[in-house]
Amino acid sequence: MSKNAVKRWLVSAVALAAATATLANPALVERRLGEQYPATKITSVRETPVKGIYEVVMGRNIAYTDETGRFMIFGHLYDMKEQVDLTAQRQDEINRIDPSILSLGDAIKVVKGKGSRALYVFSDPNCPYCKRLEAELAKLDDVTIYTFLYPVLGKDSEQKSRAIWCAKDRAKAWSDFMEGGKLPAAPSAECSDPVQRNIQLGRELGINGTPTIVFGNGAIAAGLLPAAELQRRLSDSAAQRVSAAKGGGR
Repeated sequence: MSKNAVKRWLVSAVALAAATATLANPALVERRLGEQYPATKITSVRETPVKGIYEVVMGRNIAYTDETGRFMIFGHLYDMKEQVDLTAQRQDEINRIDPSILSLGDAIKVVKGKGSRALYVFSDPNCPYCKRLEAELAKLDDVTIYTFLYPVLGKDSEQKSRAIWCAKDRAKAWSDFMEGGKLPAAPSAECSDPVQRNIQLGRELGINGTPTIVFGNGAIAAGLLPAAELQRRLSDSAAQRVSAAKGGGR
């Protein structure tokens, strides 16, 4: 092989290696996705355990793509050896919020027992599953429940939310209505309520329905959960927060 041929081979090898390295760069994949899908908000891109496949997080949604960004896979990625749903794990990570951003003064507070654990609930007074959830919440102990009135089912829901908030005893008014449909009388004086702030907050957090439950560790659960499952998740949440504190986290 001539010297020129060797040089050309070396140049080609270096170029191929550089191209391969570039293709393995999640930042480049993210840039390509941005160019191809400018209307889609890409939250993050990272490598997966599968060579050449990248995880793409779009808000609360997860997809998988190749290095070109042209082909997309929507579904769950499993590690069959470890029997782990990698997509579900990742969804649990991204579908969390920081409870410290919640304005607790805008919620109805109920303390059960010592109230050492926290539960945050976005609820609509006209939501039938929210009414059923209240029955499950009543079975819990040692928890402080913050209910954010989140009327997403229409103007009637907003009116009922305001009437409940403006009652002399908000917690009782909420319980009376959710259990027996008894709405408090309209307040005689003007009352400032947090309904619109709660609606704005819920939209910013991506909460699209009721009930939506937020646990102390930031994990989110949409829909009705039985008391046993609430209890389990409350215990897990408390354990995670203790572990984080010991490790120097929040």
